[in-house]
Amino acid sequence: MKNIFGVLSVCPLFQGIAESDLSSLLACLSSVRRRFAKGDFVFSADDAAAQVGVVLEGGVNIIQEDYWGNRVILSHVETGELFGEAFACAGVPKLPVSVVAAEASVILLIDLARIVTTCSSACAFHAGMLQNLLQILARKNLSLIRKMEHVTRRTTREKLLSYLSARAKEVGYPSFDVPFNRQEMADYLAVDRSAMSAELSKMQSDGLLTYARSHFELRANS
Repeated sequence: MKNIFGVLSVCPLFQGIAESDLSSLLACLSSVRRRFAKGDFVFSADDAAAQVGVVLEGGVNIIQEDYWGNRVILSHVETGELFGEAFACAGVPKLPVSVVAAEASVILLIDLARIVTTCSSACAFHAGMLQNLLQILARKNLSLIRKMEHVTRRTTREKLLSYLSARAKEVGYPSFDVPFNRQEMADYLAVDRSAMSAELSKMQSDGLLTYARSHFELRANS
């Protein structure tokens, strides 16, 4: 497994905390490390909204399912990122979403109360972590707005162009990987998988892009 402290040092929640201090901080937070196979539920809808998770290895998808089991992917969380904080901070009694391992993953689970409550040792890290948590919540809100820009487009092609263009700008290159397989990508954009695959083929024929599995390269307009 990767060095846990190396991963946590780039996690926004622990920004500004020296790597040498992380060991004592994790003990203060009573954190627990757990492994999950691909497809395992880290959190399930209706679980108590009390914990936050940090992805140490792999990645997870935040999903929502309706009564018939139709699934929508709300977001993808990669190594070094935090999840579950919005619901825990909101004080909702039960989670309205589930968190599923997108691949074999290692997750650090932390009780939110241990972050927001000053410990008996008057640990110096809590104020900084609370500030970091506020910034994370604000960034997640902006990310949700960006997703709405994709899914509110009228056609499947417009949704794909919006998402892929944003991904290219995010990484700074026209060639990039997406964190989804085809079904997950369709679930994220709220489109039919077959229709999306057909549209991708048309877009490739039109010279807009090339792709193989989860790798895409955008082409400039001729």
